[in-house]
Amino acid sequence: MKYKSIIDTHTHSVNSFDGHHTCHELCKGIIENGGIGIAITDHCDIDGLKRESFESFEKQYNEVEEAKKDFDSIKVYKGIELGQPLYEKELSEELLEKFNFDFVLGSVHNLKNMEDFYFLDYSQYDIYQLLRRYFEAVLDVAKWNKTDSIAHLTYPLRYIVAREKINVDMSRFDDIIEEIFEAIISNEKALELNVSGLSMEMNDTLPSPEYIKRFHDMGGKYVTVGSDSHYCEKVCNNIDKGYDILKSCGYDYFTVFENRQPKLIKID
Repeated sequence: MKYKSIIDTHTHSVNSFDGHHTCHELCKGIIENGGIGIAITDHCDIDGLKRESFESFEKQYNEVEEAKKDFDSIKVYKGIELGQPLYEKELSEELLEKFNFDFVLGSVHNLKNMEDFYFLDYSQYDIYQLLRRYFEAVLDVAKWNKTDSIAHLTYPLRYIVAREKINVDMSRFDDIIEEIFEAIISNEKALELNVSGLSMEMNDTLPSPEYIKRFHDMGGKYVTVGSDSHYCEKVCNNIDKGYDILKSCGYDYFTVFENRQPKLIKID
């Protein structure tokens, strides 16, 4: 590894619907791939969760606790990716009250009462209207101020641009993206640099480096870097490239969260 302090802050175990390996296997992968820490952030798309399903997170939480004890040579952070939290706001707040997470990623994978952006037939939509509604939903999450980092800000571009080859003039969203950044910064929270797209056809980060630079120039202090890996062999994948991007944008540190508090780690 190019850097000695590699920490992957966005990963998924078998406790996510699309995960493939256990928490223990993810931790082994971190060690094998030269990392020093991991946040296991399994999916919780709150609009698909019922209160009786909290027991599934009890299982996930306990498994991460066990991994934390068994892998004392690395840092293991208890995390969650809380999707669409405001579609079931009370349920989201109950979940966060019940579990003592280190790190809560906030994300939006679908608009209310719609399927994940992955499944949409984009020929049926006005792309700019769809994206405007998406960024409005992300802005609401940022203003809610109960998550620690906003995940993969430009998530729909994975499918609209990379898969469907639809050109999007992102400058049309500069106003609302700056509002999102202002909310993150004023709340002293983080923006995620999600490097998963570097291994996909889009060959870009989510968001792209220009937005990381804009976040920095607006006064954004905290950036988490995650692979969004669902496989143990892919944890830490492209995290070093993410750190390269942070440095090129003026950052000397990346961010992790412990007990819901940001910690700056020197990029070295």
